[in-house]
Amino acid sequence: MSRQATIPVARPPVRREETRAGWYRPAAVCVDVIAAGLPVAAAFVEVQEPHPMRLAATAALLWPLIGVVSKRYTPLAWGDGGGLRAVIRDWLVLVGALATLRVVCGLDSVPANAFTALIPALVLTGVCQKTIHRHLLAARRNARALRHVVVVGEAPTVDAVVEQLAQRTDHEYVVVGACPVGDGEVRSGVPEYVRLSGEQPEAPDADASAVLAAADEVAADLVFVVPGRLMSGDRMRRLSWTLHDRGRSLMVLPGITDVARRRVRLTSAAGLTLLHIAPPLQRGMHTMTKSAVDRAGALTLIVLLSPLLSLLALAVRLGSPGPILYRQTRVGRHGKHFAMWKFRTMVVDADRLKSGLEAQNENDGHMFKMRRDPRVTGVGRILRRYSLDELPQLFNILFGHMSLVGPRPPLPEEVVKYNGVEMRRLSIKPGLTGLWQVSGRSDLSWRETVALDLRYVDNWSLAGDMNVMARTLRAVLDGQGAY
Repeated sequence: MSRQATIPVARPPVRREETRAGWYRPAAVCVDVIAAGLPVAAAFVEVQEPHPMRLAATAALLWPLIGVVSKRYTPLAWGDGGGLRAVIRDWLVLVGALATLRVVCGLDSVPANAFTALIPALVLTGVCQKTIHRHLLAARRNARALRHVVVVGEAPTVDAVVEQLAQRTDHEYVVVGACPVGDGEVRSGVPEYVRLSGEQPEAPDADASAVLAAADEVAADLVFVVPGRLMSGDRMRRLSWTLHDRGRSLMVLPGITDVARRRVRLTSAAGLTLLHIAPPLQRGMHTMTKSAVDRAGALTLIVLLSPLLSLLALAVRLGSPGPILYRQTRVGRHGKHFAMWKFRTMVVDADRLKSGLEAQNENDGHMFKMRRDPRVTGVGRILRRYSLDELPQLFNILFGHMSLVGPRPPLPEEVVKYNGVEMRRLSIKPGLTGLWQVSGRSDLSWRETVALDLRYVDNWSLAGDMNVMARTLRAVLDGQGAY
């Protein structure tokens, strides 16, 4: 129900961004000081360097100072999970800064083993950043460490923002109220505190007064504004003036989704604020590098896992009658069909029996999944739980059909049902593992599966692949969603 806007009494907004950090910032600074100071002191004492304590103090001061300059001690750096790249970049700056200082001060060169004392700073800071990231995510899943948000925009866009934020719990925003613009109905269930006129008001601060009244009533510390036909750029500008004058933060949502921050660059022209979105890395040197890493990694894993592959082949052969490997046609990049290999986990005539089980499909999309599929053998159930049946796909990777990381390879009959959005999953090679596999596997809905695959397709990077492969081991050992 809408409420009449009143001019709010000015009061300081809730500063959750400070209380939310809690022990994170002092703990991170202490770790950095110790990790940079103590090893450097020990190393310079060992090589009998003059004034080792002064050099160690310099390193201990520079390391957190570099972190402050690069904004490594902020909730944004801890929350987005991309802190490791920033730590490596900062560490290289630290090494260069210390080397430059020695040259400027006229000191002799230091043995290489002395500079290895800086490695603990890199390792311990990286571990600390990761620990804080995981703790922060756990706090957000338990409805803590959150920022209360009021959304301003036309009713359909308000619903879209609420729905998008509700899909995940790894962010810090919770919508506690809405200020819809115009006559549309808000269907997402978020409380509607005031309704703004569909036309720009004559009074410069009319919109802001209404929004501030709503924000104060729900103790929100942030306002999301969604541009649209009724919320023009000039109207947003006027709104931001008053909000900022009253100490309230404002964020503008441009409407794009699932775009990695590294692909976004802010610029301006003739007074216009522009967002430049870099294209996905799907061609040229990046594709060649990914292919080389895939094949080298697959060959290495085949050699290292050859004893395990032999044991699994023997277990399949003794477990039930039929061939060791199961060959199935799948759809790869750009719709090209290829033969995918797996260890056989079902009875020989499983494909023929599938039609009789369609009514029991537990997946809400184009895939067929049953938690207790009667066609699965005893050995096959164990192989599926720990994804061991997928290991022969290393040969598919070696032959160029697949990648180590990528979307799940679909069946031809699934691809026939794809719409235009889902077809984008086929713009890169399918993977042995991927975001789908490390985020719940068969427990995910079809919509969640597609969203994860598209996020990977649009934002692929080598660093992201390394992260997925590291998470794969944990997902395999956990076995959740594998059936």
